[in-house]
Amino acid sequence: MDSLIAAAARALGAGDPLGALNRVSLRDDAPALALRGIAMAQLGDLVRAKALLRRAARAFSPRDAVARARCVVAEAEIALVSRDLGWPAKALDAARATLERHGDRVNAAHARHLQARRLLLIGRLDEAERVLAGLDSAPFPPALRAANELVAAGIAVRRLRTKEAYDALARAGRAARRAGIPALTAEVERASLLLSVPAARLIANGEERLLVLQEVERLLASKALVVDACRYVVRDAHAVVSLARRPVLFTLARALGEAWPGDVSRDALVARAFGWRVADESHRARLRVEVGRLRRVLWMQADVRATKHGFALAPRRAREVVVLARPVEDEHAAVLAFLADGESWSSSALALALGTSQRTVQRALDSLAAADKVQSFGRGRARRWMIPPVPGFTAALLLPTPVPSG
Repeated sequence: MDSLIAAAARALGAGDPLGALNRVSLRDDAPALALRGIAMAQLGDLVRAKALLRRAARAFSPRDAVARARCVVAEAEIALVSRDLGWPAKALDAARATLERHGDRVNAAHARHLQARRLLLIGRLDEAERVLAGLDSAPFPPALRAANELVAAGIAVRRLRTKEAYDALARAGRAARRAGIPALTAEVERASLLLSVPAARLIANGEERLLVLQEVERLLASKALVVDACRYVVRDAHAVVSLARRPVLFTLARALGEAWPGDVSRDALVARAFGWRVADESHRARLRVEVGRLRRVLWMQADVRATKHGFALAPRRAREVVVLARPVEDEHAAVLAFLADGESWSSSALALALGTSQRTVQRALDSLAAADKVQSFGRGRARRWMIPPVPGFTAALLLPTPVPSG
């Protein structure tokens, strides 16, 4: 490695892409192309960065297996930042194996880190935790340690383990300061804000108030019966019942939970669950059927009792009934939650992250665009969608997370 290449690599490691470009911007050999690609990625020109890295990978000889593998890792990171979640994970895994065989532990660890970040984005938290568990970042540079702690904090936030999240972010902050990279320090600070801004609304006894994540965690660990409108479940200290695939039952459960300890009239339930403003006897008959189904589903947690005017929820073990709602109600809240990270997303990446069809996501994006809530740029496969981050709220409870069945 010549002196200019070594100096450019040190500049990139210190978060100084302009300093790296000053040394290699006029060179077209494979190492220089790779460093130029990484520098352009740090400057935000991801399209040019990807092209330079691919040129570098082709320019390296077959004997330069480690260099080629590093290019694959760098390109995977660019794909992740640009939210191209469909990039071949097998190629990254093969590159990681190559780096491990040749003793490049730092870049192999970075490849594992990218795998964990992708799994976190698409909600596969168990797999992301397993990837991190197999990685000891203690011997690695501070920047990599900070990045790994950010992933650990993200997993903890999604699982509502706020103490773990605070601890991980504290470690990330210390590592970022040691790394001396302002962009990394700013990323840790942005992530820390998620723990101090409202994450949900509590509706109880006819009143509402905003909760931060730590308060949500305490609520879910309490003895209350919680109708969780963020994840469409009903939970108490003993069981969790998912109603995500039964929207009518969940609507009824939420209406009864908001009215507790009072009841809800039959006409009000018909209007809310079925959208009929005027209820006749056939509508009330259907309501009785759906209430019977809700009663069977929640039999361990609560009874749905008939009253003179309608129905009321009667918890069996819980001391109170509360409703946990989103801080901002929106039909396409899950799509907005992903876009709120400030990055640009393709519809295919959103579909993969949400676990739904691309057509469904595209309809949601078109609806949001018509309401001026999102904007797009590019055409065809290069089309991307984004919004500015929504100030004052965290979208952690809107992102998909596996929910244990009761």
